[in-house]
Amino acid sequence: MAVAMAIMTKQHLLTYIYLLVYISLSSGVILYNKWVLSTLYFNFPFPITLTMIHMAFSGAVAFFLIRVLKVVSPIKMTFHIYATCVVPISAFFAASLWFGNTAYLYISVAFIQMLKALMPVATFVVAVTCGTEKLRCDVFWNMVLVSVGVVISSYGEIHFNVLGTVYQVTGIVAEALRLVLTQVLLQKKGLTLNPITSLYYIAPCSFAFLFIPWYILEKPEMEDPHMQFNFWVFFSNALCAFALNLSTFLVIGRTGAVTIRVAGVLKDWLLITLSTVLFPESKITGLNVIGYAIALSGVVFYNYLKVRDVRTSQLQSIQDESAKELQTEKKADDAMDNKDEASWNDSVSDTHLDEEAPLISSRISHFGVGRKPA
Repeated sequence: MAVAMAIMTKQHLLTYIYLLVYISLSSGVILYNKWVLSTLYFNFPFPITLTMIHMAFSGAVAFFLIRVLKVVSPIKMTFHIYATCVVPISAFFAASLWFGNTAYLYISVAFIQMLKALMPVATFVVAVTCGTEKLRCDVFWNMVLVSVGVVISSYGEIHFNVLGTVYQVTGIVAEALRLVLTQVLLQKKGLTLNPITSLYYIAPCSFAFLFIPWYILEKPEMEDPHMQFNFWVFFSNALCAFALNLSTFLVIGRTGAVTIRVAGVLKDWLLITLSTVLFPESKITGLNVIGYAIALSGVVFYNYLKVRDVRTSQLQSIQDESAKELQTEKKADDAMDNKDEASWNDSVSDTHLDEEAPLISSRISHFGVGRKPA
């Protein structure tokens, strides 16, 4: 008993460590990106370039882990699957990162996190449009609540910037399209990608999609001789982004989707608080807090609905499996009964009765002679 308790305590401690690492990395990457891109700090206002560095680094490390160290095995990928599934998913993934990172140039981290509360709304609208989710009244009014909260929070933003808000909302829509396309294109084909294999296939393709806008929008400005490029800053930034993907995989594998959702809510509040401390230009008003609290309550209720639906579907699948097992056992019993009846009939026919045997057997069955034993 003591050994079991010790093992349980160790497992719980390890789970909490994973959650702490995930929250720290998730918050750290966002704050790090803001520091690198902001003209007030490191002054590298090239979000496409930063995203391409992340994609190149992640793709190279994923290739090394899969092809050299063979930590995980690549899935069976055909050209048709890559062209019809990976390419469109990579396009929306690149767009979500591009627009999301560009928003750091115009609006604060705190306000970006408040706008990210729209993620369930965008995902729900895209899923309903694509037919992967049905329109439900409870979810619909919950999405209205989230939207109202975000509008109130936006109204209370002191340094509201239309362009930055448009960039962030566009990035959210692109991410929603990526999530729904992943479900429609990959999961329906029976393909499952962990973070390493996802980066192995998607990162190079996303890099290629980002190259054209980078060449047009950022390359001419990067030819400025006064531009600074610190290798260790970008290396550590890309390393943190890659580590975040791995930590997400570890947390989900050890705890599940419910815990990761709760951890995400805690991370958002922590990130808003830290951003106001690290970046003094970020100011939060009372209306910001009220609006975000309303939106966050809608997000929490949405997570509750999703968890309830998952548990209902799991319970239904368990009941279906039990029904199938009972039906299989019933068929097996019926087969045994039919076999016993057939063997009994064979034993009766082996008594070499004359041509009146059918009549005799039917007659003697009334006296219990031709009846199969119970």
